[in-house]
Formats: sequence, structure tokens, C-alpha cells
Amino acid sequence: MNRAPYASDPAISRGREFPEDRAGTRGPRSEFQRDRDRIIHSISFRRLRHKTQVFIAPDGDHYRVRLTHSIEVAQVGRVVARALGLDEDLTEALCLAHDIGHPPFGHAGEKALDGALRNRGGFDHNAMAMRMLMRLDSPYCDHVGLNLTWELLEGLAKHNGPVAQPNWALEELDAAFPVELNSWPSLEAQVAALSDDIAYDNHDIDDGLRAGFLQLDDLLTLDFVADQWRAVEKRFPHAARDSQLRELVRGQIGLMVNDLLDHTRAQLNGVDSVNEVRAAGRPLAGFSPEFAAQERALKSFMYARLYNHPDQVATAERAREVIASLFAAYEQDPALMADGWATQVPGDEPERSRHIVDFIAGMTDRYAIDCYAAIYGRIPEGLRNV
Repeated sequence: MNRAPYASDPAISRGREFPEDRAGTRGPRSEFQRDRDRIIHSISFRRLRHKTQVFIAPDGDHYRVRLTHSIEVAQVGRVVARALGLDEDLTEALCLAHDIGHPPFGHAGEKALDGALRNRGGFDHNAMAMRMLMRLDSPYCDHVGLNLTWELLEGLAKHNGPVAQPNWALEELDAAFPVELNSWPSLEAQVAALSDDIAYDNHDIDDGLRAGFLQLDDLLTLDFVADQWRAVEKRFPHAARDSQLRELVRGQIGLMVNDLLDHTRAQLNGVDSVNEVRAAGRPLAGFSPEFAAQERALKSFMYARLYNHPDQVATAERAREVIASLFAAYEQDPALMADGWATQVPGDEPERSRHIVDFIAGMTDRYAIDCYAAIYGRIPEGLRNV
């Protein structure tokens, strides 16, 4: 691997929260490869296969869920990292882990849990990802959490940029193992965040078209999408419409990746170390200003036509009510929680409510539905719109 001078280097990692002595016991892997593998083998990662991406509890097998989305983000991230000479393993690990803190039913579930903790510190899925990986998912005998490297945790905490006002969960974790919340993260983390944008911008189009929530004619009001569509029609005039639409999505991913690479390379001129990346005071990875404006227009379109579609909003509200009802039930009678959780409920607030939220946040969509049915004697209706 040709490592660029501004790349993160596992050989000089800042280490892990809990010292380990496992050298050579599980194969010749770098520290960042170990991080990636710990994430892939974790319970938290496996649960993503039954957590909402866009559509809640979809019946169709072809719609994205958090797991398939995370894998797609990792694919984009590795391509970009390799082209820029970054550490591919750290980039991949960040991409795979970035959504682990999402509760059941996606942002609808997050809204419910934030409401449950309104006067107790609130809920944030990025902080919950850190909490899952550092405290709650504990498969090892000699320490809590997955004990990931400083670089992985730094990137996860700050992949969207410096954190000026961390919530209670992130503040506690940063006090235990500081990750310099006020600086920009590594390029691997910046690339992971942009890979997330590229993946969901385009794959949500794919799912939205499949579900009938988006119409091609409406998409073509965006000039750069229309340009891509004309190129597809010219190149594959006799292909089936479904194949042309898949080609449109692939073409847009390529367009965004190439713009990201060109602009980022220009931004990195003269940058010679990862410390300079963190001290830059601004992101060094990104789209060109012109393309960034187009990407923002695409996001605005997707919010107006898909994410805030009346059917989506109505389904999300029903999902929010399910999660809020679960919290209310467990708050009244913590014995209703699963074994291990019910017996460890703190006696004082806010720890008591946060413990209940930890339990709910780890649920999959279908487990949350099962728990609701067991408590209230009925299966919640209207949680599927595709």
C-alpha cells in the first residue's frame, strides 16, 4: 500500500483505552484491521440488518436497511481512500460503524428517545454509537466495550466535524478517553462522512423510485441528474427502463466520487501529516463548491419528495409512538425489560432513564415490534408503507 504522508498510520496509533497484550495471537493484522474486524463481528453491527434506513420495516427484500447501507458506504469509502493513499482499513471501519448508534425505526425512534430524555441530557445517535462500542457491546473478558483505537473513536465522534457541545454520553466517554473533540478529524473520517452522503444520496433515489415515492420526471428537474440521464439514454437506448435507472444511480455515484477526489487532491497540496489535517481548522476532503451546491439541491429535493413525503411522515409518527410507548412501559415497570437489563436498573435519575434508553436503542425494528406486542397485546399497525 502506498501510504500518503497525511494518512493515518496504524503503526503509530495513539492506542486503546485499555492496554492489551494480544500480539500475534490472532493473525498478522494492523491495529485498524483489528478495529474493522471487531466491528464486523460485533452484535451491534449484526443488529443493523433489521434497522430502518429510509423505509420502516419494508416487506420487499430489495430495500436498503442500515446494514446494507453501511456496507455500501464502506465500498465507496475504500475506493476513495485507496485513490488518496489513506488507510483503507480505518476508513472502512469508520464506514461500517457510523450508524451503529441508530435506534429502531431510524430518526423516528431517535425523536422518541430524545423526547424521553428531554430533561435528562437528550439522545443523539452519534453519541450512542460511541456508547455502544465503548461500553454496552462487551464481548471481552478483560475490559468493557470493543476497546477500539483512539483513531477510530476520534473519527466516529467527529466524522461530521468538531463537536463544540457534546451531549452527556459523549462528554462522559471523552472524559474517560479524550479524543480532542474541538479539532477536525483525520482524512479517513472525513472521507467516511462523505461516502455516507454519496451512498445515501444515490441509493435512496434507487429505493424511492422502486417504491414509487419518486418519479423520474421530477428528478430530471435537477440539471446534473438530467445530464446523467441523457448520457444513459444515449449510451443504452434500447435497455429496459429499470436497467437505465440503475445505470443512472451508478453514474451519479461515479460523478460524485470523481469530483470528491479532484477537489480533495487540490486541497491537500502541501499537507504533509495527519497532524496538519487535524490542525487545518476546516475540512480538507470535500466536493468542489459548484458540485457541493448541486449536492445540496439534491438533498433538498429528497427531503421534499421522499423523506418528508406525507406517507413517510405518517408512518414515522406511528413508529415514534411505538418507541415512546415502550419507554413509558419500562419506566413504569422496569421488570418488563429483558433479563440482565431489568436487574441492573439504577435507582436514581437520570441514570435510570438512560439505562432504559440504552436498552431500547439497541433493539432492532422487529424486536421493538415484538416487545410492544408482548406489553400491549397487539401488533402496532401501519408501520409499513412499501
